Order: sequence, then C-alpha cells, then structure tokens
Amino acid sequence: MTIANHCLIVACLLPLLCAWVAKSKGIGKRRRDGGFDNHDPRAWLGRQTGWQARANAAQANSFEALPLFIAGVLAAQQMQRDQGRIDALAMAFIAVRLVYIALYIADRPTLRSAAWAIGVALSVGLFFA
Repeated sequence: MTIANHCLIVACLLPLLCAWVAKSKGIGKRRRDGGFDNHDPRAWLGRQTGWQARANAAQANSFEALPLFIAGVLAAQQMQRDQGRIDALAMAFIAVRLVYIALYIADRPTLRSAAWAIGVALSVGLFFA
C-alpha cells in the first residue's frame, strides 16, 4: 500500500476527529446537565456554539473535501503517474487539512479559507501529477 493510500484512510478519519472534538465538552456529563445526547446527536450538536459548533462545521467540510481528494489519488494512480509525486501531494493535503481544522476551531476565517483553497488545489493537482 502506498503512502497516498494511507493518506486516503487518514482523510476518511479526519471527520471523526472533528466530531470527537465537537462532542468532547459534553462527553461524560449527563444529558440533563448539558452532556452529549447520543439519543439525538444531531440536534445536540446543532445547539452547540463557539468552538464546538466550529468543530462540527469542520467535520461537515471534511466530508465535503473527501470526494475530490479520493478521486484525485485514484485517478493519478490509475494513470500511472509518478507515485512519489502522488504521495507528496497526498501528504501535503493531509497536512493542510489538519491546519484547516485547527484554524476553523480557532475561529481564524481568513487563514482557514486560504488553507481550504490550498487543499482544493492539491486535490486538483493530483489529476495532473
């Protein structure tokens, strides 16, 4: 399995990381005390504010970023492009997405948007690797 294939797995796990961060403040508390409500998790997340709401939004965006990245890696490999370049672009994508998530949670919208654009460019770049 290539480094890029490992990056596919990591990219698929990033939304779960965001979900954990979004729910972390409520884990271990009773529902009646404002703790995480596993009976109605989407409504509970919808009531969150601040960094928890931003972590949940980062989760949604992480899912949205997956199709282009996955397609880019698989297309580049199917076209038998240089694997070292594919691996480098995939690792850069993961690094940028981690920065993006941190910037989203930290409420840094301008830098977050720049990181998002770089991530999209890396995904598109895979098609031309």
